[in-house]
Amino acid sequence: MKQRVGLARALALEPEVLLMDEPFAALDAQTRSLLQEELLAIWQRDAKTVLFVTHSIPEAIFLADRIVVMTSHPGRVKAVIDVVDPRPRDVTSAEFNRVQRAVMELLRPEIQRAAR
Repeated sequence: MKQRVGLARALALEPEVLLMDEPFAALDAQTRSLLQEELLAIWQRDAKTVLFVTHSIPEAIFLADRIVVMTSHPGRVKAVIDVVDPRPRDVTSAEFNRVQRAVMELLRPEIQRAAR
């Protein structure tokens, strides 16, 4: 409920750009899924620009038109991937899985470097 209230408060100000930093990270899977769908509905209705930060690759693919993959240290843009799968996105589709593999391959060196 706190996440919904926070989103409603942000939208009440009618910003041109909505900045969201891991807004669904602390939620259970079911609530997270519902809020992702609500966010998409708001985005489609209001055509807002949303900058959404997440560590969840599936969440990024489900929500985004464009995924920006960052390096860890220093934080720089490593790649930009356009998500062309039409909405509603099917997490079992070949395109969804292709993008997921591509993002993971870009992140693999970052993850390995962090594990050292």
